[in-house]
Amino acid sequence: MTTPSASKVILVDSSGWLEYVTDDTKAEDFAPYIEAQNLVFVPTIVLYEVYKRLWLAQGKTVADRFASQALRKRVVPLDEDLALSAARVSLDCRLAMADAIIYATAQRFQAQLITSDPHFQSLPGVTLV
Repeated sequence: MTTPSASKVILVDSSGWLEYVTDDTKAEDFAPYIEAQNLVFVPTIVLYEVYKRLWLAQGKTVADRFASQALRKRVVPLDEDLALSAARVSLDCRLAMADAIIYATAQRFQAQLITSDPHFQSLPGVTLV
């Protein structure tokens, strides 16, 4: 694993946030990216996915704790340009909707995508944890 440099712009996907918040097996691997002083982007689709899964599995308090932390990062809404870019990414890279939105967001901001999701493993700009 590489640790983030001070100037690196990153985007941690849903898998990373879930590992980190639930203190799962890869939590320590994601911690340097989430806790660093780097610019961390959070697509709104990540807010949705992680908040929903945490609420269902661990309750509102844990979900709210995640939201509080994630909302202190740079939240990126899904606008029309990003939606169209994600559709092209989905077609080109054969990614599902949420993954395409996440990857298109990382590409838009030239952010390194930090993930444990193997769907991204062969794509440029991805660090697989």
